[in-house]
Amino acid sequence: MILLYHCVSARSFRPLWTLEECGIPYELKMLPFPPRYAAREYLQINSLGTVPALFDDQVRMTESAAMCQYIAALYGPASMDVKPDEACFGAYLNWLHFGEATLTFPQTIVLRYGRFETPERRNPQVEADYRRWFLARLRAVDAVLSEHEFLCADRFTAADISVGYALMLAEFLDMEPEFPATVREYWRRLKNRDGYRMALDSQYRAAVEQKVSVVPAPLTTP
Repeated sequence: MILLYHCVSARSFRPLWTLEECGIPYELKMLPFPPRYAAREYLQINSLGTVPALFDDQVRMTESAAMCQYIAALYGPASMDVKPDEACFGAYLNWLHFGEATLTFPQTIVLRYGRFETPERRNPQVEADYRRWFLARLRAVDAVLSEHEFLCADRFTAADISVGYALMLAEFLDMEPEFPATVREYWRRLKNRDGYRMALDSQYRAAVEQKVSVVPAPLTTP
């Protein structure tokens, strides 16, 4: 059974959402945020102290978008993955990585310099610059969604989860009103999916049972 280490609504929400979409059993280990400070024992599992960490027998992974691809390819319904012989395979991989490398990265800077640093180290100019960076990158998402319901292969795939989490994080950062209309509607559709809702319920139940704060990681003051 897959074991996933997770903080509420952190990047580890990507593989959790994927697990729920695929309908496979898993064990969810909740951690306080940030675990490298709040759960020092976790450093023995992941020396970086970051989530997610995923174990599947001898497989060990720490990259959230890669986990989405792994779970979809090995355990998901065929529609969740895109195979190498499909015309959209390249686009699928591109969107999987776009969600993290292009969209989530600038948001981590917004979080650090807008919320996570001590007051004297916060930098409103840096925060504003990287908010604009993120919103500008949504042009690529908008261009595809203007013609298609999903990002690739004309169906919901793990790539939509990768990008969808970046939109989830942006909502926590109060950026959703600035989304292009097509992106806002896309995000609304994603949030209405059963898999997304079940992932939210799963993390909440697990946090309560394991006596971990249910406050989403992006809203936590470390």
